[in-house]
Amino acid sequence: MQTRLQEMKDSALAQIGQVADAAQLQELRVKYLGKKGELTELLRGMGSLSPEERPVVGQLVNEVRGALEEAFEQKQAALDEAALRAKLSSQSIDVTLPGRPVPAGTMHPLSRIIEEIEDIFIGLGFEIAEGPEVELDHFNFEMLNLPKDHPARDMQDSFYITDEILMRTHTSPVQARTMLKKEGKTPVKIICPGKVYRRDDDDATHSHQFTQIEGLVVGKGIRMSDLKGTLLTFARQMFGANQQVRLRPSFFPFTEPSAEVDLQCFKCGGDGCRVCKQTGWIEILGSGMVHPRVLQMAGYDPQEVSGFAFGMGVERIAMLKYGVEDIRHFYTNDVRFLQQFNRS
Repeated sequence: MQTRLQEMKDSALAQIGQVADAAQLQELRVKYLGKKGELTELLRGMGSLSPEERPVVGQLVNEVRGALEEAFEQKQAALDEAALRAKLSSQSIDVTLPGRPVPAGTMHPLSRIIEEIEDIFIGLGFEIAEGPEVELDHFNFEMLNLPKDHPARDMQDSFYITDEILMRTHTSPVQARTMLKKEGKTPVKIICPGKVYRRDDDDATHSHQFTQIEGLVVGKGIRMSDLKGTLLTFARQMFGANQQVRLRPSFFPFTEPSAEVDLQCFKCGGDGCRVCKQTGWIEILGSGMVHPRVLQMAGYDPQEVSGFAFGMGVERIAMLKYGVEDIRHFYTNDVRFLQQFNRS
Protein backbone atom coordinates (compact mmCIF):
# COMPACT_ATOMS: atom_id res chain seq x y z
CA MET A 1 0.00 0.00 0.00
CA GLN A 2 2.75 2.45 0.91
CA THR A 3 4.62 1.66 -2.28
CA ARG A 4 1.49 2.27 -4.39
CA LEU A 5 0.88 5.59 -2.65
CA GLN A 6 4.44 6.73 -3.32
CA GLU A 7 4.25 5.67 -6.98
CA MET A 8 0.92 7.50 -7.44
CA LYS A 9 2.35 10.64 -5.85
CA ASP A 10 5.43 10.65 -8.08
CA SER A 11 3.33 10.02 -11.21
CA ALA A 12 0.84 12.77 -10.37
CA LEU A 13 3.53 15.35 -9.62
CA ALA A 14 5.28 14.54 -12.90
CA GLN A 15 2.03 14.94 -14.89
CA ILE A 16 1.15 18.19 -13.11
CA GLY A 17 4.51 19.62 -14.11
CA GLN A 18 3.75 18.87 -17.79
CA VAL A 19 0.26 20.44 -17.86
CA ALA A 20 -0.11 23.25 -20.43
CA ASP A 21 -3.60 24.64 -19.71
CA ALA A 22 -6.29 24.86 -17.04
CA ALA A 23 -8.53 22.24 -18.63
CA GLN A 24 -5.81 19.56 -18.46
CA LEU A 25 -5.06 20.53 -14.89
CA GLN A 26 -8.70 20.06 -13.91
CA GLU A 27 -8.77 16.63 -15.53
CA LEU A 28 -5.76 15.57 -13.47
CA ARG A 29 -7.34 16.95 -10.29
CA VAL A 30 -10.42 14.77 -10.88
CA LYS A 31 -8.27 11.78 -11.81
CA TYR A 32 -6.30 11.80 -8.54
CA LEU A 33 -8.42 13.69 -5.98
CA GLY A 34 -11.98 13.28 -7.24
CA LYS A 35 -14.68 11.13 -5.61
CA LYS A 36 -13.73 8.28 -7.93
CA GLY A 37 -10.06 9.20 -8.17
CA GLU A 38 -7.03 7.02 -7.55
CA LEU A 39 -6.44 8.27 -4.02
CA THR A 40 -10.04 7.47 -3.05
CA GLU A 41 -9.67 3.97 -4.50
CA LEU A 42 -6.57 3.36 -2.40
CA LEU A 43 -8.38 4.51 0.73
CA ARG A 44 -11.06 1.92 0.18
CA GLY A 45 -8.42 -0.80 0.44
CA MET A 46 -7.38 0.22 3.95
CA GLY A 47 -9.93 -2.15 5.43
CA SER A 48 -7.71 -5.08 4.53
CA LEU A 49 -4.74 -3.71 6.48
CA SER A 50 -3.76 -4.83 9.94
CA PRO A 51 -4.49 -2.52 12.89
CA GLU A 52 -0.79 -1.73 13.14
CA GLU A 53 -0.51 -0.66 9.47
CA ARG A 54 -3.61 1.57 9.31
CA PRO A 55 -2.22 4.57 11.24
CA VAL A 56 0.99 4.54 9.23
CA VAL A 57 -0.82 4.30 5.90
CA GLY A 58 -3.44 6.92 6.99
CA GLN A 59 -0.71 9.42 7.79
CA LEU A 60 0.94 8.75 4.44
CA VAL A 61 -2.37 9.25 2.61
CA ASN A 62 -2.79 12.68 4.24
CA GLU A 63 0.75 13.65 3.29
CA VAL A 64 0.17 12.59 -0.33
CA ARG A 65 -3.16 14.46 -0.49
CA GLY A 66 -1.56 17.61 0.92
CA ALA A 67 1.35 17.44 -1.50
CA LEU A 68 -0.94 17.01 -4.51
CA GLU A 69 -3.30 19.80 -3.46
CA GLU A 70 -0.36 22.17 -3.02
CA ALA A 71 1.04 21.17 -6.41
CA PHE A 72 -2.34 21.76 -8.10
CA GLU A 73 -2.65 25.23 -6.50
CA GLN A 74 0.85 26.27 -7.50
CA LYS A 75 0.31 25.09 -11.05
CA GLN A 76 -3.03 26.91 -11.26
CA ALA A 77 -1.39 30.13 -10.08
CA ALA A 78 1.37 29.72 -12.66
CA LEU A 79 -1.15 29.14 -15.46
CA ASP A 80 -3.18 32.23 -14.39
CA GLU A 81 -0.10 34.41 -14.38
CA ALA A 82 0.97 33.12 -17.80
CA ALA A 83 -2.51 33.82 -19.20
CA LEU A 84 -2.43 37.36 -17.81
CA ARG A 85 0.98 38.05 -19.28
CA ALA A 86 -0.16 36.77 -22.67
CA LYS A 87 -3.25 38.99 -22.56
CA LEU A 88 -1.26 42.08 -21.61
CA SER A 89 1.27 41.50 -24.35
CA SER A 90 -1.47 41.07 -26.99
CA GLN A 91 -3.53 44.05 -25.79
CA SER A 92 -0.99 46.82 -25.46
CA ILE A 93 -2.17 50.32 -24.44
CA ASP A 94 -0.90 53.50 -26.03
CA VAL A 95 -0.71 55.82 -23.03
CA THR A 96 0.05 58.78 -25.31
CA LEU A 97 -3.48 58.77 -26.75
CA PRO A 98 -5.82 61.44 -25.34
CA GLY A 99 -8.38 60.11 -22.87
CA ARG A 100 -12.08 60.00 -23.58
CA PRO A 101 -13.81 63.08 -22.11
CA VAL A 102 -16.13 62.38 -19.19
CA PRO A 103 -19.43 64.27 -19.53
CA ALA A 104 -19.84 66.74 -16.68
CA GLY A 105 -23.13 67.91 -15.24
CA THR A 106 -24.13 71.49 -14.66
CA MET A 107 -26.21 73.48 -12.19
CA HIS A 108 -29.97 73.01 -12.60
CA PRO A 109 -31.71 76.13 -13.97
CA LEU A 110 -33.86 76.43 -10.82
CA SER A 111 -30.78 76.22 -8.59
CA ARG A 112 -29.16 78.89 -10.74
CA ILE A 113 -32.17 81.20 -10.38
CA ILE A 114 -32.28 80.65 -6.61
CA GLU A 115 -28.59 81.51 -6.33
CA GLU A 116 -29.03 84.61 -8.48
CA ILE A 117 -32.00 85.84 -6.40
CA GLU A 118 -30.10 85.17 -3.17
CA ASP A 119 -27.11 87.15 -4.45
CA ILE A 120 -29.34 90.13 -5.28
CA PHE A 121 -30.98 90.25 -1.86
CA ILE A 122 -27.78 89.55 0.06
CA GLY A 123 -26.42 92.61 -1.73
CA LEU A 124 -29.39 94.53 -0.32
CA GLY A 125 -28.53 93.46 3.22
CA PHE A 126 -30.88 90.48 3.57
CA GLU A 127 -29.99 87.25 5.37
CA ILE A 128 -31.07 83.76 4.29
CA ALA A 129 -33.35 81.87 6.68
CA GLU A 130 -34.57 78.28 6.36
CA GLY A 131 -37.10 76.08 8.12
CA PRO A 132 -38.74 72.63 8.04
CA GLU A 133 -40.74 71.43 5.04
CA VAL A 134 -42.93 69.31 7.35
CA GLU A 135 -44.61 72.04 9.33
CA LEU A 136 -47.11 72.58 12.14
CA ASP A 137 -50.49 74.02 11.24
CA HIS A 138 -49.81 76.61 13.94
CA PHE A 139 -46.89 78.13 12.00
CA ASN A 140 -48.15 77.43 8.48
CA PHE A 141 -51.53 79.12 9.01
CA GLU A 142 -52.45 80.37 12.49
CA MET A 143 -49.35 82.52 13.05
CA LEU A 144 -50.08 84.12 9.67
CA ASN A 145 -53.57 85.31 10.58
CA LEU A 146 -55.24 82.21 9.14
CA PRO A 147 -57.21 80.53 11.95
CA LYS A 148 -58.73 77.12 11.33
CA ASP A 149 -62.08 78.51 10.16
CA HIS A 150 -60.59 81.14 7.83
CA PRO A 151 -61.99 80.80 4.26
CA ALA A 152 -58.65 81.85 2.72
CA ARG A 153 -57.27 78.42 3.65
CA ASP A 154 -59.20 77.07 0.67
CA MET A 155 -56.71 78.91 -1.56
CA GLN A 156 -54.00 76.49 -0.41
CA ASP A 157 -55.36 72.94 -0.55
CA SER A 158 -52.78 71.15 1.57
CA PHE A 159 -51.11 67.78 2.16
CA TYR A 160 -51.97 67.00 5.79
CA ILE A 161 -50.08 64.27 7.66
CA THR A 162 -52.15 64.64 10.84
CA ASP A 163 -54.72 67.23 11.89
CA GLU A 164 -51.90 69.47 13.10
CA ILE A 165 -48.98 68.53 10.80
CA LEU A 166 -48.74 69.15 7.06
CA MET A 167 -46.32 69.75 4.21
CA ARG A 168 -45.82 73.50 4.23
CA THR A 169 -47.77 75.38 1.57
CA HIS A 170 -45.42 78.37 1.51
CA THR A 171 -42.19 79.46 3.19
CA SER A 172 -44.01 82.04 5.32
CA PRO A 173 -43.71 79.84 8.45
CA VAL A 174 -39.98 80.60 8.36
CA GLN A 175 -40.85 84.27 8.75
CA ALA A 176 -43.01 83.55 11.80
CA ARG A 177 -40.33 81.35 13.38
CA THR A 178 -37.65 83.97 12.74
CA MET A 179 -39.68 86.77 14.33
CA LEU A 180 -40.33 84.63 17.41
CA LYS A 181 -36.61 83.93 17.75
CA LYS A 182 -35.89 87.66 17.55
CA GLU A 183 -38.11 88.20 20.64
CA GLY A 184 -39.32 91.56 19.47
CA LYS A 185 -35.90 92.85 18.39
CA THR A 186 -35.35 94.70 15.12
CA PRO A 187 -34.33 94.89 12.39
CA VAL A 188 -35.54 91.71 10.70
CA LYS A 189 -34.41 91.42 7.09
CA ILE A 190 -34.56 87.91 5.63
CA ILE A 191 -35.40 85.89 2.53
CA CYS A 192 -36.69 82.33 2.87
CA PRO A 193 -36.03 79.98 -0.07
CA GLY A 194 -37.33 76.40 -0.14
CA LYS A 195 -39.71 73.77 -1.49
CA VAL A 196 -43.45 74.04 -0.83
CA TYR A 197 -46.33 71.64 -1.47
CA ARG A 198 -49.96 72.08 -2.50
CA ARG A 199 -52.58 69.68 -3.77
CA ASP A 200 -52.72 71.06 -7.29
CA ASP A 201 -53.24 69.51 -10.70
CA ASP A 202 -49.96 69.37 -12.59
CA ASP A 203 -50.12 71.23 -15.89
CA ALA A 204 -48.02 73.68 -17.90
CA THR A 205 -48.13 76.34 -15.17
CA HIS A 206 -48.90 74.41 -11.94
CA SER A 207 -47.16 71.74 -9.88
CA HIS A 208 -47.94 69.99 -6.59
CA GLN A 209 -44.36 70.78 -5.56
CA PHE A 210 -42.57 74.00 -6.41
CA THR A 211 -40.03 76.43 -5.01
CA GLN A 212 -40.65 79.76 -3.32
CA ILE A 213 -38.53 82.61 -2.08
CA GLU A 214 -40.25 84.90 0.40
CA GLY A 215 -38.88 88.05 1.97
CA LEU A 216 -39.57 89.88 5.21
CA VAL A 217 -38.45 93.24 6.58
CA VAL A 218 -39.51 94.47 10.04
CA GLY A 219 -38.33 97.64 11.70
CA LYS A 220 -39.25 101.17 12.65
CA GLY A 221 -40.67 103.40 9.92
CA ILE A 222 -40.94 100.69 7.22
CA ARG A 223 -43.28 101.97 4.49
CA MET A 224 -44.93 100.78 1.28
CA SER A 225 -42.44 102.86 -0.68
CA ASP A 226 -39.62 100.76 0.83
CA LEU A 227 -41.34 97.65 -0.48
CA LYS A 228 -41.71 99.06 -3.98
CA GLY A 229 -38.12 100.32 -4.05
CA THR A 230 -36.78 96.93 -2.96
CA LEU A 231 -38.81 95.05 -5.59
CA LEU A 232 -37.89 97.56 -8.30
CA THR A 233 -34.20 97.05 -7.52
CA PHE A 234 -34.69 93.28 -7.65
CA ALA A 235 -36.55 93.45 -10.99
CA ARG A 236 -33.89 95.60 -12.63
CA GLN A 237 -31.02 93.39 -11.49
CA MET A 238 -32.85 90.22 -12.53
CA PHE A 239 -34.46 91.33 -15.82
CA GLY A 240 -32.66 94.48 -16.95
CA ALA A 241 -31.84 98.03 -15.92
CA ASN A 242 -34.84 99.59 -17.69
CA GLN A 243 -37.49 97.43 -16.04
CA GLN A 244 -40.51 98.98 -14.35
CA VAL A 245 -42.87 97.47 -11.78
CA ARG A 246 -46.41 98.30 -10.75
CA LEU A 247 -48.38 97.33 -7.65
CA ARG A 248 -52.05 96.32 -7.95
CA PRO A 249 -54.34 96.07 -4.91
CA SER A 250 -54.92 92.49 -3.79
CA PHE A 251 -55.74 90.46 -0.67
CA PHE A 252 -53.55 88.25 1.51
CA PRO A 253 -54.54 87.42 5.11
CA PHE A 254 -51.04 88.10 6.43
CA THR A 255 -50.52 91.53 4.80
CA GLU A 256 -52.56 94.74 4.83
CA PRO A 257 -52.53 96.51 2.47
CA SER A 258 -51.63 93.81 -0.08
CA ALA A 259 -50.48 94.10 -3.66
CA GLU A 260 -49.75 91.96 -6.68
CA VAL A 261 -46.52 93.03 -8.34
CA ASP A 262 -46.34 93.21 -12.14
CA LEU A 263 -43.26 93.49 -14.32
CA GLN A 264 -43.30 95.46 -17.54
CA CYS A 265 -43.38 92.90 -20.34
CA PHE A 266 -39.81 92.42 -21.55
CA LYS A 267 -41.03 91.03 -24.89
CA CYS A 268 -43.02 94.05 -26.05
CA GLY A 269 -41.79 96.76 -23.68
CA GLY A 270 -45.33 97.44 -22.49
CA ASP A 271 -47.00 97.71 -25.90
CA GLY A 272 -48.96 94.46 -25.51
CA CYS A 273 -48.25 91.04 -26.97
CA ARG A 274 -49.13 87.35 -26.66
CA VAL A 275 -46.78 86.85 -23.70
CA CYS A 276 -48.43 89.56 -21.58
CA LYS A 277 -51.92 88.90 -23.02
CA GLN A 278 -51.95 92.37 -24.59
CA THR A 279 -51.74 94.09 -21.17
CA GLY A 280 -48.11 95.18 -21.31
CA TRP A 281 -47.51 93.71 -17.81
CA ILE A 282 -46.63 90.29 -16.36
CA GLU A 283 -47.47 89.29 -12.79
CA ILE A 284 -44.40 88.01 -10.92
CA LEU A 285 -45.15 87.98 -7.17
CA GLY A 286 -47.38 88.96 -4.26
CA SER A 287 -46.51 91.42 -1.51
CA GLY A 288 -47.81 93.80 1.13
CA MET A 289 -47.30 95.41 4.50
CA VAL A 290 -47.17 92.87 7.34
CA HIS A 291 -50.57 92.63 9.02
CA PRO A 292 -50.56 94.16 12.54
CA ARG A 293 -52.00 90.95 13.98
CA VAL A 294 -49.12 88.91 12.50
CA LEU A 295 -46.63 91.29 14.11
CA GLN A 296 -48.50 91.08 17.42
CA MET A 297 -48.58 87.27 17.46
CA ALA A 298 -44.82 87.22 16.78
CA GLY A 299 -44.10 89.47 19.79
CA TYR A 300 -43.92 92.90 18.11
CA ASP A 301 -45.87 96.04 18.92
CA PRO A 302 -47.54 97.18 15.65
CA GLN A 303 -47.72 100.69 17.08
CA GLU A 304 -43.93 100.79 17.27
CA VAL A 305 -42.75 98.79 14.25
CA SER A 306 -43.99 97.92 10.78
CA GLY A 307 -42.80 95.71 7.98
CA PHE A 308 -43.30 94.41 4.48
CA ALA A 309 -43.28 90.92 3.00
CA PHE A 310 -43.23 89.43 -0.47
CA GLY A 311 -43.21 85.99 -2.05
CA MET A 312 -42.26 84.74 -5.49
CA GLY A 313 -42.27 81.40 -7.27
CA VAL A 314 -38.79 80.47 -8.49
CA GLU A 315 -40.23 78.46 -11.38
CA ARG A 316 -42.25 81.53 -12.45
CA ILE A 317 -39.13 83.70 -12.49
CA ALA A 318 -37.17 81.01 -14.38
CA MET A 319 -39.92 80.58 -16.96
CA LEU A 320 -39.96 84.32 -17.63
CA LYS A 321 -36.18 84.72 -17.69
CA TYR A 322 -35.49 81.71 -19.92
CA GLY A 323 -38.68 81.69 -22.00
CA VAL A 324 -39.82 78.25 -20.78
CA GLU A 325 -43.47 77.54 -21.58
CA ASP A 326 -44.07 74.42 -19.46
CA ILE A 327 -43.12 74.18 -15.77
CA ARG A 328 -42.86 70.40 -16.05
CA HIS A 329 -39.67 70.70 -18.09
CA PHE A 330 -37.85 71.61 -14.88
CA TYR A 331 -38.73 68.26 -13.25
CA THR A 332 -38.56 65.61 -16.01
CA ASN A 333 -34.73 65.39 -16.07
CA ASP A 334 -34.66 65.57 -19.87
CA VAL A 335 -30.96 66.07 -20.66
CA ARG A 336 -31.84 67.80 -23.93
CA PHE A 337 -33.66 70.50 -22.00
CA LEU A 338 -31.07 70.85 -19.24
CA GLN A 339 -28.13 71.10 -21.65
CA GLN A 340 -29.49 74.42 -22.91
CA PHE A 341 -28.40 75.97 -19.62
CA ASN A 342 -24.81 74.68 -19.67
CA ARG A 343 -22.22 77.36 -19.20
CA SER A 344 -18.59 77.40 -18.18
